[in-house]
Amino acid sequence: QIQLIESGGGLVQAGGSLSLACAASGNAVGGHDIAWFRQAPGKEREFVAAKFRNSSGGKIKYADSVKGRFNIVRDNAMNVVYLQMTNLKPEDTAAYYCAADPNGQYFVDEYDYWGQGTQVTVSS
Repeated sequence: QIQLIESGGGLVQAGGSLSLACAASGNAVGGHDIAWFRQAPGKEREFVAAKFRNSSGGKIKYADSVKGRFNIVRDNAMNVVYLQMTNLKPEDTAAYYCAADPNGQYFVDEYDYWGQGTQVTVSS
């Protein structure tokens, strides 16, 4: 089973930046679609960004709410995917999860493997 571990969360002021990392086992980054989701308490988990595997074209997708502010970077050799976040807003506050699947897209149930999450809190 693929293991994913997120890191880099923390507390930041609105307008600030954070970079999250998702480290994967088993050379998962290169062979899988990797996505970031987030979930605030009491809310559904929502899609944030994805970097799809090179064999399927390597497409990058962002949710409209983060487009222009977040950047997903994939390092296949190191089995790490980063989510670089800038101009953070209080509404970005959530637990952020990375997910992997041989062929995932934008929905939670399309991903077989999940990390445990890292908390991002943005204060006003």
